[in-house]
Amino acid sequence: VRGRGVTKVVMPVLAAVRGEPWRRRLYLPAYQVSDAARYARTSPQTVANWHYRNGDSVPVLPGKEHRRPLSYLQLIEVAVVAVFRQFAVPLRSIRRAREYMAQNFNAEYPFAEYKFKTDGYHLLMNVREFEPEIQIPETLIVLDQGGQLGWERMMVDRLFEFDYEFDLALKWHVAGRQSPVLIDPRIAFGAPTVKGVATWILKGRYQAGECLADMREDFGLTEDELQFGLEFEGIR
Repeated sequence: VRGRGVTKVVMPVLAAVRGEPWRRRLYLPAYQVSDAARYARTSPQTVANWHYRNGDSVPVLPGKEHRRPLSYLQLIEVAVVAVFRQFAVPLRSIRRAREYMAQNFNAEYPFAEYKFKTDGYHLLMNVREFEPEIQIPETLIVLDQGGQLGWERMMVDRLFEFDYEFDLALKWHVAGRQSPVLIDPRIAFGAPTVKGVATWILKGRYQAGECLADMREDFGLTEDELQFGLEFEGIR
């Protein structure tokens, strides 16, 4: 996986079962900005501004660490941030909300933890709690029959893509629940996979001229599973 090599890793402690070797991978830089943007369905600029800058201008990482890839937990948080950015919520407001949740929920990565799904996202629906002066365009407050905000529906849809274990969003159905493509830090170093086979491997074999029937046999995939994996990599 590109960018996963590091010389030193400081390991925070999550309030969960400890000792599993895969937990270390949650913090290792493994996802380039361009890949994180594609997975989260947002722009590379949004990812870069969130990951490297405080708001839109002030750097949050030392110069020597600039452009460092994201870890799995950072990737999950970007996936949540991307929903708010679709409705033009400023990054500084999202960051203030995140800081509030981190303190009040005692969570290191609050957007990636289970408390966010059960408690926190209701707080974030009204960012004016954290940025009273923010003006959200009225066109973004679209009510459905249940009275929910339009962006709340989108946030629920995004959270539904995650499977939670040990109070963490530990599996991401990155292409939606209808697809077998999955990101799990315990499998293939967190690369997107189909039944444990990294999608970049499927892409490489296909571009090398291998026929689909041989690929299905080699990897034990159905025709639909192989098709989903290739489509995720932009091959139709």
